[in-house]
Amino acid sequence: MNRTTEAAPRSVPCRTLSAALALPLALVLVLVAGCDGGGGGGGRPEEGGTGVGDPVFPTLGNNGYDVRHYGLTLDYRPEGNTLDGNAVITARATKELSAFTLDLTGLKVTSAKVDGKPAKTSRSGTKLRIEPAHPLARDREFRAEIAYQGRPKAIRDPDGSLEGWIETDHGAVGLGEPKGSMAWFPGNHHPSDKATYDFTVTVPKGFTAVANGESKGSETVKGEGGNDRTTFRWHSGEPMASYVASVAVGEFQVVETTAPAGGGKGDVPVYIAYAGGEDEVARHMKEMVPKVLAWEEKLFGPYPFASSGAVIDRNPYIQYPLEIQAKPYYEKPPKDKIIVHELAHQWFGNSVTPRTWRDMWLNEGFAQYTEWMWEAQQQKGRTERQIFDDYYDGADPESRGKDDETIWSFPPASPTAATISGRPVYGRGAMVLQKLRETVGDATFFDILRTWLSDHRYGNVGTDDFIRLCEKKAGRDLGDLFDTWLFKAAKPDHR
Repeated sequence: MNRTTEAAPRSVPCRTLSAALALPLALVLVLVAGCDGGGGGGGRPEEGGTGVGDPVFPTLGNNGYDVRHYGLTLDYRPEGNTLDGNAVITARATKELSAFTLDLTGLKVTSAKVDGKPAKTSRSGTKLRIEPAHPLARDREFRAEIAYQGRPKAIRDPDGSLEGWIETDHGAVGLGEPKGSMAWFPGNHHPSDKATYDFTVTVPKGFTAVANGESKGSETVKGEGGNDRTTFRWHSGEPMASYVASVAVGEFQVVETTAPAGGGKGDVPVYIAYAGGEDEVARHMKEMVPKVLAWEEKLFGPYPFASSGAVIDRNPYIQYPLEIQAKPYYEKPPKDKIIVHELAHQWFGNSVTPRTWRDMWLNEGFAQYTEWMWEAQQQKGRTERQIFDDYYDGADPESRGKDDETIWSFPPASPTAATISGRPVYGRGAMVLQKLRETVGDATFFDILRTWLSDHRYGNVGTDDFIRLCEKKAGRDLGDLFDTWLFKAAKPDHR
């Protein structure tokens, strides 16, 4: 992701307090075909909690289950912006459950079943409560099926940006960071609960639906009065946080190429979806995506997914690209450094995902620093140290955001809901990595990055996990470095 936001200064007195605040609650959650009856824990069945206690977005997510798979069947009509959906959620109960909740906003639920039997439903705010016919035993797999319909809507974030289901001039796109996915499908919408996905999306003939993962084909069915409709199928087999799940519908063309990604395991398909009239942009993306992936693999290790690509839209209603898993979304034809940034997120953020939203700098600081390395190594421009100095002095335009926000407005490890995508998370997050690199040396620095990505592939992480790894690899305490550059609010008096 790459968007500017308003910033509200916030101080954190010491590393110890910041680290404690960043510690995750034990968050693991799932929904998969199961059995009737209670038991398992010997206690009374509970209701899954509403919200996992995220330090930035405390109401997001749900306790009591761990989702393994989402099967989403969507029928969308751009004219009228109407959506009929069916979500089949496969999960495991992590406690004995009398009921559980899902995140969903704005859409009407028409029916719900658990393990094939009708379930009671009720709504409160953005929570959909589901009460199965019988309690779910701890560790039992179960399958929840929710049918829903309505006019999906965009969500206005605390930072002023739009997400959710956003209509465009030729279709719509579902964007989820940080909480927009609840606008178009029910789920456990917190990054700590990752799952695999299958998408089946039906749209009027002439429109194209693009989603995460690999294409599983399409078919057109004739309708009355020439109302033919086309169904597109996509499969994402690696675990994915719901905030990087996406469906884009529009008058897209899709071209396919390959990239020698995957650590020598063979080429992966690359899908480039683009709006009409952007043939030159598509040609450039066909060249850039494989080139950038090959370069980033050398830095970070094997590309983590079975496909890659991009969706290049003409969307005047948002002002940011987004790191959609396997297919970053660009609201307009992107500059090369933005492509580098969003593809870096395939490692930092998509494969290795923050456990809480407070750890956002582990996504954005790393992707921003990858831009710095691209400029230094591929564009033969400023060195990483020179870019660092420009950020320190405020000479780089990327060091400032809206309303004179700067990278010193708050510590990168302590964003709020309104500053989750603020400049400190990006720019000062990248500065942390440059200071780390200078302190431990290139060999240890890149060993840290590759070990980080290898050890936590497809998992969730926190800031403390990263600090522990850095200190282990460096063989010394690095508290002063992280206190100064990551946790303290004030601009350091040295560089």
